[in-house]
Amino acid sequence: MAEKKKPVKILTPSTNEFKGTDVESLQHSFVNHLEYSCAKDEYSATEHDCYTSAALMARDRLIERWVETQQAYYNADAKRVYYLSLEFLMGRALGNNLINLGLYNNAHRALMELGYELEELQEKEWDPGLGNGGLGRLAACFLDSMATLELPAYGYGIRYEYGIFFQKINDGYQVETPDNWLRYGNAWEFPRPEYLYPVRFRGRVEQYTDEKGVFRVRWVDADMVMAMAYDTPVPGYANNTVNNMRLWSAKSTREFNLDYFNTGDYEKAVADQSNSENISKVLYPKDESFKGKELRLKQEYFFVSATLQDILRRFKKTHEGFSAFPDKVAIQLNDTHPAIAIAELMRLFMDVEGLGWDEAWAITIKTFGYTNHTVLPEALEQWSLGLMEYLLPRHVQIIYEINRRFLDEVSAKYPGDVNRLHRMSIIEEGPEKKVRMANLAIVGSHSVNGVAALHSEIIKNNIFRDFYEFYPNKFNNKTNGITQRRWLKLCNPGLSSLISSKIGDGWTKDLYELKKLIPLADDADFRKKWNDVKRENKKRLAEYIWRKNAVEVNIDSIFDCQIKRLHEYKRQLLNAMHVVHLYNRIKDNPKGAFAPRTVIFAGKAAPGYYISKLVIKLINSIADIVNNDADIAGRLKVLFLANYCVSNAEKIIPAADLSEQISTAGYEASGTGNMKFALNGALTIGTLDGANVEIGEEVGDENIFIFGLKSDEVVRKKFGGYNPWDHYHASQDLRRVVDMIKDGFFSPADRGLFQPLTDLLLKHGDQYMLMADFDEYVKCQERVRTAYLDTEGWVRKSILNTANMGKFSSDRTISQYADEIWGVKPVPVKIPREPR
Repeated sequence: MAEKKKPVKILTPSTNEFKGTDVESLQHSFVNHLEYSCAKDEYSATEHDCYTSAALMARDRLIERWVETQQAYYNADAKRVYYLSLEFLMGRALGNNLINLGLYNNAHRALMELGYELEELQEKEWDPGLGNGGLGRLAACFLDSMATLELPAYGYGIRYEYGIFFQKINDGYQVETPDNWLRYGNAWEFPRPEYLYPVRFRGRVEQYTDEKGVFRVRWVDADMVMAMAYDTPVPGYANNTVNNMRLWSAKSTREFNLDYFNTGDYEKAVADQSNSENISKVLYPKDESFKGKELRLKQEYFFVSATLQDILRRFKKTHEGFSAFPDKVAIQLNDTHPAIAIAELMRLFMDVEGLGWDEAWAITIKTFGYTNHTVLPEALEQWSLGLMEYLLPRHVQIIYEINRRFLDEVSAKYPGDVNRLHRMSIIEEGPEKKVRMANLAIVGSHSVNGVAALHSEIIKNNIFRDFYEFYPNKFNNKTNGITQRRWLKLCNPGLSSLISSKIGDGWTKDLYELKKLIPLADDADFRKKWNDVKRENKKRLAEYIWRKNAVEVNIDSIFDCQIKRLHEYKRQLLNAMHVVHLYNRIKDNPKGAFAPRTVIFAGKAAPGYYISKLVIKLINSIADIVNNDADIAGRLKVLFLANYCVSNAEKIIPAADLSEQISTAGYEASGTGNMKFALNGALTIGTLDGANVEIGEEVGDENIFIFGLKSDEVVRKKFGGYNPWDHYHASQDLRRVVDMIKDGFFSPADRGLFQPLTDLLLKHGDQYMLMADFDEYVKCQERVRTAYLDTEGWVRKSILNTANMGKFSSDRTISQYADEIWGVKPVPVKIPREPR
């Protein structure tokens, strides 16, 4: 950190203390927060105190806009969209909020004059543990775009106390430790104890006749947990809109039992509190056990119930009755996790508000939209009917009635088609009956969308084909996008500045403006500046790698990156197999001509996902051999960066040359990492899967490296008797790689350690077609090598990738959601000149 000077208290008008945007006002605010919010001076302040003061300085400038935004929505009686997601992978807030406020440069100068480096203070912010993968990061990009587009929108989720886990690598293995991201508090959130809602579990259902003689149902004798709101402001870029993300924390109705405590039973004295608050402790608790499954279902219902109660409270403040509800409320379900909201809204309408079934159901369908994020049948949530009856008895009744009425409609259209009824039923019959949450989401929503063109076709023609035939007008595509404010302007300031110096900064709000870069790809001077920026980014990442992994990397090598959550279909194993192949080639011909390569992996495996955790161990074991082999002489390095998160991605992506998007075709719904890499000038090597297809269409075949089976070919192979042994015997290179892994070359102390991986490839059918795609992958990587050795040609391709990313802004995606699904309109926010 820069040498600290004694902070000087700058006298400025009091109105500027919270709103002033000039350098002096920001300094005044920072110094006052250090003294009056942190109770520190320049001698006792820690680096985290200084970060907190900078965060509060920025937060002050959000508050008036935040308050005025909510008032503007009430004044306009605007239709609002509520985005329900179990994850929000927000990333650090300080830099992003300063950029959206237009204060980054002034804040940098203000702090520098006081002896602090803004970039170093940003490093003190802990990544919020509110998400894990692409689902949560997409939700965060969407919140940014909704605010930037001035849409009346709210994000709703859970305030996880410990996130998913903090990943450490011990002897090559993933080790999960608690992600205590709230240890030092969260400067950006506001606790809202006034918004406290009861959430019920278990109990029983009873029928009764009310005072008007109407037959009614109520849920009684239930256990109760309280949901307390925590609000975080989400600013738009270069406007006055500051939307709200509201997260729920579980609180016990009885936090402390003094009777138990006084008798010496200290554990039981706090047992109610502990059991209740477990709900919001951890994201995605292991669910192999009954208790784990129970906790997962409780989490989903907990945040859904609190959210819907909050939505109804807000609606009822300004409306009588519920006929206008779908005209004022749009609820988007981010995957199947919040799908129980459909049954919960029906319960609230009927049992609490007194609506009849037909009216409640008509409103419910018009209100909900459902986004599907997976083509993996095993990833489509299903809950044991017994577990749901135990936890949510009233909801099971409602789901059965939804299903009965729905199947009556199906039967009327397809009389006698019993198999179709079985496939479409919300209740799956079998030894253990299950509730199919995706089916519930489709039946209870007016819109069902995929997240890439290929994915949307697959869900229409494959996994939800019956529903598409029954509800053809419900289905649509909304290709995912990313926010260019975080994923270019913030994370890659060198490239951002270079681009703006040539074409202006209109791209920050209209990413299609990057098309103006296309002619500059043929400008030698611009190419040199572009390459210089990339080289500086690689240098910074190399320094980070040295600090974290003690591995020295060559910044002139291809930075070949695969950073994403670990899953078999994402095929990190295929990438690792290619590394072994490169190692063999160099060992066979140490004096040969090779393009040096640094292969960078990062990502978390689910705690219970044994195979993916074993792949992490394999990658690290390969790295141990490769990085310490004198014959390799710096031409190949392999490393696994621990605890992948948004802030790590912001370091890796700007430095990447090659983006590995190599999932088995037909399995990746979209992917957004592919967009982030391409926006920052990395070239993609990938299959025709997810959004890779559309990226290829935008950048041109000559500027992307495509290989492997297409999605329809994968299906035909599987149904045509695919035999991975055929590829093993036909390819000497493949056979050598597999045998080295199987026979313990990378695990000499335990020769059979990695045999479960090779057994999956050879003995258990190679479900994700690694053997079938290996040779083509190797050939495609050879094309990458050849292209990289032509520096001028490579840089030209890099520029053209960035220039053609306009389609992949989340602003475009959200505009389509707003126009085609939600029916919400922008509400510009004006800030009054004088206080209210």
